[in-house]
Amino acid sequence: MLPYQQLSDSDLLKLLKSDDQKAFTELYERYHSLLYIYANKKLEANSQSLDIVQDILLSIWNKRSTLHITVTLRSYLFTAIRNRILDVFTHQKVETKYLDSLKHIMETYSPSDHLIREKELKTLIDQEIKAMPPRMREIFILSRKEWLSNHEIANRLSISQSTVETQMKRALRHLRLKLSHFANLLLELLAFYLIFF
Repeated sequence: MLPYQQLSDSDLLKLLKSDDQKAFTELYERYHSLLYIYANKKLEANSQSLDIVQDILLSIWNKRSTLHITVTLRSYLFTAIRNRILDVFTHQKVETKYLDSLKHIMETYSPSDHLIREKELKTLIDQEIKAMPPRMREIFILSRKEWLSNHEIANRLSISQSTVETQMKRALRHLRLKLSHFANLLLELLAFYLIFF
């Protein structure tokens, strides 16, 4: 067999389907930097670009047995990155809308009404935090309740800082999804965390 560096993408994908880790490593090394440069030009956010690239490449490994690519691997990967970037931009627009609505709500709520809703929100938040997977919950609590930085959390739990960042993003996304049907309450939740955290 040729060295992995000399194999085509399609040959590496065939090996990947038979759980060949060296084939995945070669694909990772072949595309990681290119995908990162592409994502970072669009996002201008180093850690976010890195997370997106790692998620896309990791999904190749996780779906290796069922992966069906009808275009070149290069096209598949760049399209996946582009779609994830579009998701980020969409999310940023939604976040801006929430913050604008939040400003309006904060200007119109009376203090007593706000305290009642804050208490309801705290109960909902606590329930959703308890429903998180154990590691995600642990990282979220260390960040938001014990005030530790991502670096400090990574050191305490003996994990990488990028793992902490990824878990925090997933925890916040979990809260947004679980509380989305409480739109007004979610806005207050954001206010609560913006003010106190």
